[in-house]
Amino acid sequence: VPAAQDRRRDNRGGSARRMSMILYGHPFSSYTWKALIPLYEKGIDFEFRILGDDHPEHWEQLRGHWPRGQMPVLVNRERGVFESSIIIEYLDLAYPETAQMIPDNREAALQVRLMDRVFDCHLEASFQAAVSEYIPFITKTPDPLRVERARATLSTIYPWLEEQLPEDGWACGDAFSMADCSGAPALFYADWTQPIPDECIKLKAYRARLLARPSVARCVEDARPYRSYFPLGAPNRD
Repeated sequence: VPAAQDRRRDNRGGSARRMSMILYGHPFSSYTWKALIPLYEKGIDFEFRILGDDHPEHWEQLRGHWPRGQMPVLVNRERGVFESSIIIEYLDLAYPETAQMIPDNREAALQVRLMDRVFDCHLEASFQAAVSEYIPFITKTPDPLRVERARATLSTIYPWLEEQLPEDGWACGDAFSMADCSGAPALFYADWTQPIPDECIKLKAYRARLLARPSVARCVEDARPYRSYFPLGAPNRD
């Protein structure tokens, strides 16, 4: 874990790096995790404003920066930054002295961005498609065929990831990167939607390493009270 994270205290108590930064999101949101993880890795102090029925004013504030009203949104010195991958890129640029989530080497950076897209577009999108079928304000009646197609996509991408991942370390080598920031929430919820098969040994081990990482483990624990929100039924594990 980067030394910057070791220096970080709880967000409410301050840290080695003080700044007027706000993140709007929800502890159970996978894309919010993707923004929280690099903030924890970098040891950056911020205020986490939870979006929900208890805080309608937070939704209004978020839409002031991004009218689509989608989480997460990072606000730093009145500048709103949205889309989780862009938030990570922004944090790297704004705080170059912190642990960098995207390597300087362009070829290595290309691989990190590729894996980030794979996790978002093929794992996140698939489990979200399955989950959305059971959210009443999105779909009145679940379509079992759409759910099965989403699960089939996950089953297709798991073996590909098994071939790409190293035996140890992180998605793109020894350094924890943006690829892992997206891989952690994607694999956490994808495995709940369509369990990773036992033959994907490296993939299962990588998921376990991610969940043991302190920045990710904090997200898992903070989301635990909301597990009843998972419409497919949260498994009794993790």
